[in-house]
Parts: sequence; structure tokens; C-alpha cells
Amino acid sequence: MAGEVAEATAKMQISEAPTGESGAKLQLDEETGEWVSKGELKKRLAKRAKKAAKEKNKEASGASTPKPAQDAAAPKKPKEKTDEAPIDPDAMFKQGFLNDVYNERPVKPVFTRFPPEPNGFLHIGHAKAIAVNFGFARHHGGKCYLRYDDTNPEAEEEVYFTAIEEMVRWLGFEPYKITYSSDHFDRLYELAEKLITLEKAYVCHCGDDEIKLQRGGEKGTSPRYRCKHAEQSVEENLQKFRDMRDGKYKPREAFLRMKQDITDGNPQMWDLAAYRVLDKPHHRTGDKWKIYPTYDFTHCLCDSFEGITHSLCTTEFVLSRVSYEWLNQQLVEYQPMQREYGRLSISGSVLSKRKLKELVDKQYVRGWDDPRLHTLIAVRRRGVPPGAILEFVNELGVTTSNSIIQYTRFEQTIRRYLERTVPRLMLVLDPVPVVIEDADEHNGTELTVPFSPKNPAMGDHKVKFTKTVYIDRSDFREVDSKDYFRLAPGKTVGLLQAPFPIKATSFTKDEATGKVTEIRAVFDRETKKPKTFIQWVAAGEGAGSKKCEVRVYNPLFKSENPNNAEGGYLNDINPDSEIIFPNAVIESGFDEVRARAPWPEAAGEDKLGKGGPESVRFQGMRVGYFAMDSDTTDDKIVLNRIVSLKEDKEKS
Repeated sequence: MAGEVAEATAKMQISEAPTGESGAKLQLDEETGEWVSKGELKKRLAKRAKKAAKEKNKEASGASTPKPAQDAAAPKKPKEKTDEAPIDPDAMFKQGFLNDVYNERPVKPVFTRFPPEPNGFLHIGHAKAIAVNFGFARHHGGKCYLRYDDTNPEAEEEVYFTAIEEMVRWLGFEPYKITYSSDHFDRLYELAEKLITLEKAYVCHCGDDEIKLQRGGEKGTSPRYRCKHAEQSVEENLQKFRDMRDGKYKPREAFLRMKQDITDGNPQMWDLAAYRVLDKPHHRTGDKWKIYPTYDFTHCLCDSFEGITHSLCTTEFVLSRVSYEWLNQQLVEYQPMQREYGRLSISGSVLSKRKLKELVDKQYVRGWDDPRLHTLIAVRRRGVPPGAILEFVNELGVTTSNSIIQYTRFEQTIRRYLERTVPRLMLVLDPVPVVIEDADEHNGTELTVPFSPKNPAMGDHKVKFTKTVYIDRSDFREVDSKDYFRLAPGKTVGLLQAPFPIKATSFTKDEATGKVTEIRAVFDRETKKPKTFIQWVAAGEGAGSKKCEVRVYNPLFKSENPNNAEGGYLNDINPDSEIIFPNAVIESGFDEVRARAPWPEAAGEDKLGKGGPESVRFQGMRVGYFAMDSDTTDDKIVLNRIVSLKEDKEKS
């Protein structure tokens, strides 16, 4: 594993070059991921081009049949851009589906709602629903309710209510009002009795098998027919419904059904349930109710009660629009308008509550907020900024098609967002000390280092240069080779911002493990433009550097669709989804970054100190983007890698 970790670390890429001692800006070697001089990069590219041409000519001369188009002449995949400006944050409301929805009903003021069931933690798909509902209202100068659909006390817990509100606010939205379906239980009951008196509802005693036959049997192979209980009188139905209310029936012995149109081609009109008996106290109403309304009865009526102008929901409710409008037309004067948009899903993940619970219960992950999951509390803990999530939703736009987006695309948006918004620090994951034998005169020298070469407003900080520094183990080789450009015996490499490049002279090893334990080096005062620069962290108590644990996260599953994996999604778990570097070191600038968090100040983290530990974000130069984990204590810093600096070549 140690070898694999070192190799993985060696492959990590560089996002932006520093400047060399002469002030010339260094260039990024895409193939090796190193900072090099312009001249050196030119030489390398020419050499590689010559080699590629030679191989191409060799293939052409020896080939008896033409080769497919994917040869060296094929166009290369365009380089990922990391410095693009964000698109208009309201773009998805000004065009396309959501613009059309508003034009169908161009009213002022606009009222929308986000109506989650408080029976689990929100996931990344809910972020789209939050952005659509709250953003649509904001764009049109209106308001959005946060309404808990708390009609099933068997599945609801206080922890979910709290987490849902936290996620809405973390994404930067302020609910107009926080309401509950249970606020309207009395009124809903009255309307249920009214529906009975209108001969549009009846109490049914049928079991599941009988109801399935009424609805056409298995796969609709038999004629549909109406339940015999639909012929009961209004008086009989009222009495039975009140008996349900008064606890005279056990669960599943009776339920109230809407009398719709069993002949309609839409199954949402096949006499849906309106009320059922549940022997469970409610978190807000206690033991008052023995019966609870269903979603199909509750949702549309609550939309009417709250004056919702545009009821925006996902496409699984397309068929429900008919029953939504039917019920409102029977019982209420104000008629909201429901329209449906496509859901958002991320590949390589599972989002069902049952499967997530199994992952947690069987300890495949640390908990519901494990950074490898795609619950919103997990995405937040990993360090993904709320503004990046909103930017991602906006980039995708809103249509009526369900979207399964590759996780790499989500990562690209996060990467671009962080590139613009977070400071940079030097971080070494797997440190090995380098003693610079002739550095006494520079020991303790303070270097001024900018937090961002692109954004001077971020300021700068002081870093001490010491005689002993830590470099990453992957930046040293015991035996040099022509295709290796970092540190090796007799070879020179630049240290970012340091007074001079260094040349390795010797090293010592642990005989038991075979690992290098110390490298000896001297300043190379003759080489003005080293071919490569690497990061380093000062050693010694006075340097202000800190030891930390770094958790590098890879996908939790090996495949794009773990649900289809042979043997089930648990057989698809990636054994290397979390790689821990227990002895990493970070430079002293971390203290200031931590004190000035949140980075960036955006969405629900727009005030100093308002963000949690995950708002302490930075780019670890040549390593990745990181955030502080909630496991951090006064004695121990724990960091999570949010994303790598560029997409892994294996994924592209």
C-alpha cells in the first residue's frame, strides 16, 4: 500500500506555476505534473513530438491495413480550463424550462415551496430542488417556504428536521416561513369530511391483493373496476371515517379513498388513498391523531393554503398533476400550478435511504456525513463549498429530462470554483527530512509568500526557511534516470520561494523498512534555472509548521453504476476509497487561513466565523484542494481532500 500511495502522490498534478529565481514564470509540464522553465518545457515537448512521429512512421511502414482514426493524429482531449469566470447565477431562470414555466403564469408576487419529507438526510439531488425552488422565487422577487411534509410519524425524526434546515441555509437560502403539513391537520380533516359529503371519498376495507385486482391486476392484464365500498352512503362513510379518527380501527383495517375515475388511463386517478390509520404519536401533535393524511391528499391542499403560485417538483410527479388539480378543484378556491423538471443524480453513487443506512450500519463508511457519500451533510464535511454546488446546478440548467451526471463533471465545477476562491499553501503528505548542510546563513529567514498569484486581494503571509525542510517522499529517488526531474543524488531541484535550488548529496535508510529516513543536500548556487520546483515545509519548533492527518478520498464504488454490480452494490466497494496520510505536515500559513475562514465567503458561509471547520479551505500546491475535517481537535488537525488539482488521467 505504501508504494501505491507514493505512486499516487507522485501523479498528483500542479495547477499553476510559480516564478523562478530570475522572476520568469515557470510552465506546467502536463505529462509529469511539474513546474519547469519555459526552455526546459520546450525541449521536452520537442523530444516527445519527435518520439511520437518516429513511432507513427514505424507503424505506418509496417502496417498492412489502415489503422483506425485513434492514432497520434487524432485530436487531443482539450485541456480542462480552471480559470473561467462563473456563468450568470440566474441563467437557468432566464431561459429554457423555468422561464417558460414563469411565462405560463407571470404573476407577482411569486410563491414557491421546498417540501421535503423529514425521514432522512438530503442528498445532492435535493440541492437542485432547493436551488430551483428558492432561486425561482428570488429571481422573480418572491418568497419560498420550507415546508416539512410530516405526515408519516413512523419514519420521522428530529435529527432530520434540523439537518434539512441547516442544509437550506448552508446553500445560502432564507426560508420565507418554516411550515409543516401538520400545521393543517385540523383543516385537512375538515376537507376530508367535505370530500365525503360531495360523494368524492369513501372508507375502504380492502386488502392489498383486492386493490391490485381493482387496478387491473398484475401488469394490468384484467379489467379495472371500482371497489364495492364506493357504494356506501355518505352517512356510512362519515361514520366510518370518524371511527377511524377515534381509534376504532387498527392500521390497515380501514382507509379513506378518493372517488376519482377508475376508467382513466392515469393510475393517479384510480381512487388513491387520502387517509390511513397509524398507531404512532406525532412529533408535533402527540397522541391527538390516530389517522394521518397521505402525500397525495396533503401536498396539493397545503400548496393552496400557502398561496403557492408555482409548485415545482421532479418528473416522477408528472402523472400526479392530474390528481393534484382534481382534488384542489373539488375542495379549494385557490388553484396553484404544478410543473415538473428532471431530477439530478450523480454516477458512481447510491442515494436511497435504505442503501445509505446499510453502508452506515455495516461501517463501510464513518457515518451519514462520511465525505465519500453524496448526502449533503457529507458533501459539506468533505469541504465542497455551497457556492460550487449552486454553480454546478446552474451550469447544468433545468429541463424535463432526468440527469445522471458523471461525478468527474461535478469535480470539474468544484475545481474551477476553488481555483478562483481559495488561498494556496505548501502541504507535504508523506514527509522525509532534507538537511541543507550549507544553509546556516538562511536558517530562520522569513519569506513573503502570496496566498494566490491570481488574486492579490487575498494578501500574503510569512514562511520561515529552515536548514532542515520536509519534502514529499515521492519527490526523491535513490537512483536517477533521464525521465525523472525531481530530486535524486547529484541532481538539482528548486524549492518554491527558497533562496537557491538544492542538490542532493547523500541519504540514509532504515534497514528494516528500506525507507529513506533523511536526505542530505547543499545549495546549488550555480544553477539559476532548475528544471523543476517542488513544495516543502519548514522543520523545527520555531517554524510554525504543523503535523496533520490527511484523508485522500477516491470514489466509494469501483463502477459508474454500483446498483448493477454483480452481487449487489456492496460488492462494488472500492478498497482504496480512503487513503490516510497520518504524518503529513503543513506550513505555518495554515493558521492565518484558519483564522480568516470561511474561504470563500459565499452562499451560506458569507460571514467570518459562520462556516464550520469545512470552510477552512485551501489549495495544497501540487497536491489538491483541502478542507479541515470536523474530527480536528486542539491537538490534532485533520484534513480532507476535496478534489485533486486536475482530473485523473485514468478517468478521462
